[in-house]
Amino acid sequence: MTLFKGPAVPANQIHDFHPPISAEGLYWVTPVPSTGLTLSENGKTATLQMSNVSVIDQPKWPAMDAKTAPAMMDFKLVLKATDEPVTYEDPARQYRFDGFKASAQLEATFRVPSIDFIFKTDPLETSTSDFAVMGFEANGKYYGSVKS
Repeated sequence: MTLFKGPAVPANQIHDFHPPISAEGLYWVTPVPSTGLTLSENGKTATLQMSNVSVIDQPKWPAMDAKTAPAMMDFKLVLKATDEPVTYEDPARQYRFDGFKASAQLEATFRVPSIDFIFKTDPLETSTSDFAVMGFEANGKYYGSVKS
């Protein structure tokens, strides 16, 4: 998540929170505990909720020499599928998505202890999204697999 003071332009960027690069070289990836993701019985609602996720605050990212500070994140993301199907397919790029349009709501808190900084989003109930989908994705060597 990137925070800006004023209009969302690079010169106004004051914080950028993301997981650090893993030992395996993966970027913006963090393990999800088995209790972190829940699905409704009908499969139309997914809730991803995690607490005390180790991230870094890198205010001048993507500058290569951007300094970092340890930070923590708590969040709850709720996706709810509609009945409107959506399919994206690009055989040339070996990419396919089959699913449904969805709504998404997010509530999050970010903490940077070294500078005594805390940012909290508005409550989940007031969160809205312009675009979200839920479904199945296949790419690369899995692209040729049977459609879901």
